[in-house]
Amino acid sequence: MNILMPQLGETVSEGTIITWLKSEGDTVLADEILLELETDKAATEVPAPIAGVLTRILVPAGQTVAVGTALAVIEPARAPVTAATAAGSPLAETPTTASWPPESAPADAPRGRWNREPKFDRAGQPLSPAVRRLVREHALDPTAIVGGGRNGRIRRSDVLAHVAGAAPAAKALAVLPTGAAGRLVPFSRLRKRIAEHMVRSKATSPHVLQAVEVDFSAVVSARAKYKAVFQDRHGVTLTFLPFVAHALCRALAEYPALNASIEGEALRLHDDVNLAVAVDLNFEGLVAPVLPRAHTLTLTALATGIHGITQRVRSGKFSADELKGGTYTLSNSGSFGTFLTAPIINQPQVAILSMDGIHKRATVVESDAGDSITIRPIGVLAQSFDHRAVDGAYSAAYLRTLKGMIEARDWEAALQA
Repeated sequence: MNILMPQLGETVSEGTIITWLKSEGDTVLADEILLELETDKAATEVPAPIAGVLTRILVPAGQTVAVGTALAVIEPARAPVTAATAAGSPLAETPTTASWPPESAPADAPRGRWNREPKFDRAGQPLSPAVRRLVREHALDPTAIVGGGRNGRIRRSDVLAHVAGAAPAAKALAVLPTGAAGRLVPFSRLRKRIAEHMVRSKATSPHVLQAVEVDFSAVVSARAKYKAVFQDRHGVTLTFLPFVAHALCRALAEYPALNASIEGEALRLHDDVNLAVAVDLNFEGLVAPVLPRAHTLTLTALATGIHGITQRVRSGKFSADELKGGTYTLSNSGSFGTFLTAPIINQPQVAILSMDGIHKRATVVESDAGDSITIRPIGVLAQSFDHRAVDGAYSAAYLRTLKGMIEARDWEAALQA
């Protein structure tokens, strides 16, 4: 039986194999996870549809293939396959409940460190090879890890989340008495997805933050002149965000390695700037709907487009496809008066720009007559980038170009285009 690349969304046409959790020749259970793959927006696990033997892997990790492509071949089992046989142990020698830690572990061995590779979780389910490797590398006790997969199965993301949060959590538990005051609020489904994505992004990409101060005088002047007219004509408030979006689309044309995504050991440079705009859902979560081909839009079209997707997302009247296909992300905390934000990269993109508050500040202005101090509207633009994709000089040059475009562009003409 062929295992095919699944269709994970109406607009999803391809996916990238992240890792194979099974090897050729392994016995697998029905619904046991075979591999992890990633599309434009999300990572997912692919289970075995039947029990049997994984006879061939047709697409190695790191490759991107189209939907419907054969990924592997499973030979159906001739006899019933159980967790014991799938784990490679004779049925008669396998207890119904796995023992952990192994009885052979020395009495003085530190808790969480074992002499042999762990193979089972707290429920006796076999750990995947990728999970076993992470557990071994971080010297973890798998019985202490909460699994978020099918039937509580431990996934790679669960181990990474445990590694990221284990130390602070242990310290907090040590100082909190039993029955401490307060409420325990479970994560919503959206919060769980956000948490998993953020942990995976920090574990995947070496984040570097760079920032520049920008003089928004030209933007403020044009906005003050046309704000009321724009509101009357389009029914939309003219904010600062579309000005930054307009400028970054043009700056990315000069620095295409930031409008990109990593695929295996290669960088895919995207022809279009599909701009993802981070939208807060009234403190209940965060999503990033996408403006396709934002580089082709006028300033007015960007303003109305950003307003439109923001309203649709907050009202719940949007499609899942509007959250897919982003190539670069713009985040805005400026309405809250922030000074500097270090955003987390929206995988599989390689960069994200944060726009913070614009504040009046005393600024030194150079002229032929000499230096003078004046009041200017100054804001900070901060970019987190993936150091695997580009180096600091490249990112800094992009920010310098972006700053120059915002400060020097004729925004009144752009609004009339």
